[in-house]
Amino acid sequence: MMKPGLDVTLSVPLHNEVKRGTLRRLIADAGLTVDDFCSFL
Repeated sequence: MMKPGLDVTLSVPLHNEVKRGTLRRLIADAGLTVDDFCSFL
């Protein structure tokens, strides 16, 4: 995913499921809200 004006590299765990807290932290680190993230899905 890309967001104009933000240059961030995230490490996403390679699991069948990512825990809710981990996912929320990754979303926040990417400078997104949960709603923004969901709109990309």
